[in-house]
Amino acid sequence: MFRSIPAKFRYPVGILIGLILLILSVQAVPAIKKLAGPAAGAELPLGQLLMVGFAGSVLDENHPILEDIRSRHLGGVILFNYGPSADHPAGNIVSPEQLRSLTAQLQKAAGTVPVLIAIDQEGGRIVRLKEEFGFPATVSAASLGKINDPALTRKRSDAIALSLQQVGINLNLGPVVDLNSNPDNPVIGKLERSFSADPAVVVIHAREYIRAHHRRGILCSLKHFPGHGSSTGDSHQGFVDVTASWSAKELDPFRTLIDENLADTVLTAHVFNATLDAGAPATLSKKTVDGLLRKHLGFSGVVLSDDLTMGAIADHYSLEETVEKALNAGVDMLLLADNHPDTTRRMLSILHKLIDSGRVSRQRIEQSLQRIAALKERLQARPTE
Repeated sequence: MFRSIPAKFRYPVGILIGLILLILSVQAVPAIKKLAGPAAGAELPLGQLLMVGFAGSVLDENHPILEDIRSRHLGGVILFNYGPSADHPAGNIVSPEQLRSLTAQLQKAAGTVPVLIAIDQEGGRIVRLKEEFGFPATVSAASLGKINDPALTRKRSDAIALSLQQVGINLNLGPVVDLNSNPDNPVIGKLERSFSADPAVVVIHAREYIRAHHRRGILCSLKHFPGHGSSTGDSHQGFVDVTASWSAKELDPFRTLIDENLADTVLTAHVFNATLDAGAPATLSKKTVDGLLRKHLGFSGVVLSDDLTMGAIADHYSLEETVEKALNAGVDMLLLADNHPDTTRRMLSILHKLIDSGRVSRQRIEQSLQRIAALKERLQARPTE
């Protein structure tokens, strides 16, 4: 940006831009705190608990997602380069310029409380910002882990983070810290999404990935808790049981990165593990989320569900039952990656019903709102290069 400004003016302009960003940040903090601590009896901003997908790369002012952000306190959106089905084919990404305009429009609708704009930009095969759209090439976690050069991982991760920063994305749903315990795993190993089968190697490279994003002012998400690397099935398609294959060492990367304060958010897996809870998959398990992740590993930040429309969940539970179980398990933000225009309204109706009936307590909701507000304050406060 500064290259187009005459050299003698660059320093004053830089100061001016910095002051504007500081003022906007200061203005946002009281609004965020208000979301975290609504007065007793006041209506809860339940939309903050939701992260949804939407159709379209160019939005008019009446687009449902903008109305969800403006009027329903929607907490986050997730971007894709494709639609979830033939009935809803429109993705969100065409070019860097288009995407920059789109994210600016989303944040303008949000006002003083930023909306989380999330994407899966892991590197390698799992990317949404593709070369065909004008974005730089990336490499897989598996290739970086095999080379095992932290400096190279730092460089590659910074390139990913820079591409996100330049288009206004503030949350990358990565790194994958699953162990490559099963190279034939159809959703982890075969897609080269894991750095290594060795927890220590995973930590080394995940650490570089996260720090590179933090230097660019971007949040990250450790996934898929408590470990998806040993599975033989794909939870996008249906029920996945890792009881016989999972091992406790799969927790090591989560534990270390949480201890190092590098876990902005943790994204849950929809895997079933009877060793941890014989009654529910991880996303819906209080023993796994509240017990293992929060109490045992000490994670106090935002827990984000994986997509609740995936087969492992949607084929076995109604949406209302899913929301109730996930919230009572300790999940803070509910991700629905479909792009139906009424998703937010439908989810808010379910949330109101659950709270009014006492099936989910107001106190439990307030805990999540406080964590989400703290995350957004952290986003506002984080310096960028």
